[in-house]
Amino acid sequence: MAASPSIITRDSDKLAAKTGNLYESVSIISRRARQIASKTKEELNNKLAEFASGIDNLEEVFENREQIEISKFYERQPKPTSIAIEEFMEDKLYWRANDEDDAK
Repeated sequence: MAASPSIITRDSDKLAAKTGNLYESVSIISRRARQIASKTKEELNNKLAEFASGIDNLEEVFENREQIEISKFYERQPKPTSIAIEEFMEDKLYWRANDEDDAK
């Protein structure tokens, strides 16, 4: 059984074609990846907060299988950058350019 590669080569020309500028495309993708990571982290923290206790007991930490399963579920999810790139390439993201000339 072959493992899926964790590194995927992306065509920079295809990324740049969406906005006309590679750096703008990367900036849009990175902002979306931060949004996804923040949302995922908030969800995980909310689920793990149920298991928080005021008493630090080593036995309890190692025996909580449900907490371990939740953590493993989030570890197996695709990386936020991978999700953001897929959304960008499939035109699922909306962005707009801030024109500096209009602001004056």
